[in-house]
Amino acid sequence: MKYPNRLIQKGEADKKIVKAIQNKLNDVGCGPITADGDFGNRTLAAVRMFQATRKDKNGNPLIIDGKLGAITWEALFGAATISVSSNTPNAFLEELINTAKKEIGVTEIPLGKNAGPQVEAYLASVNLTKGAPWCAAFIYYCAQKAANKLGKTNPLVKTGHCLTHWKNTTGKTVKKIDAINNNALIKVGSIFIMNFGGISGHTGIVTKITPGYIHTIEGNSNNDGSREGIAVVTLIRKINSVQKGFIIY
Repeated sequence: MKYPNRLIQKGEADKKIVKAIQNKLNDVGCGPITADGDFGNRTLAAVRMFQATRKDKNGNPLIIDGKLGAITWEALFGAATISVSSNTPNAFLEELINTAKKEIGVTEIPLGKNAGPQVEAYLASVNLTKGAPWCAAFIYYCAQKAANKLGKTNPLVKTGHCLTHWKNTTGKTVKKIDAINNNALIKVGSIFIMNFGGISGHTGIVTKITPGYIHTIEGNSNNDGSREGIAVVTLIRKINSVQKGFIIY
């Protein structure tokens, strides 16, 4: 049974999908439940039992909510049942990723001061100076270099502010809830936008999508995913941690 690219939960109308879930839950010892196609309380309890006793492919405990998103579905049915994006949709996004990869490992000088020759080059690309947060500036800098190489206009909003980018973008936007329900809406090369309340945000480039997760390149971060980090790093984040959504150019 292939993942239907949407959240499956109590009250699901597609009886064929529910029966497949019920049969699989029985197979893995989370029953017995009747495979009648009715996602009611007994099926809900069985899904929660499965989630309470399993981990995802990265070794993280499943969220015990009784719902089957991409992560729980993969744990139950296997990775081969989920389709995810593996190719960039256009040459610009491919070059954006290639450019960003060359910046991995760039570190602030001195540490913790949002400064250093390369960091200040990122900031200058959006008319900012050292000391300012630089995650969004890093994205714009890489996009400008990619556009120059391809002889095209940079389509990104020229800003060092993540939420201004989201508000004013002309790219295609995918909101968080839609991305969670259908991971296939996210494309390799998408730019994720996080919102921490008020004017605080964080951003990065998606380099790979796996069920429930994105692999990223991010500036002004570190290995624990901070939005006030000291380097350009690669990370793996849960899709549901991206509070705002994704932009595709």
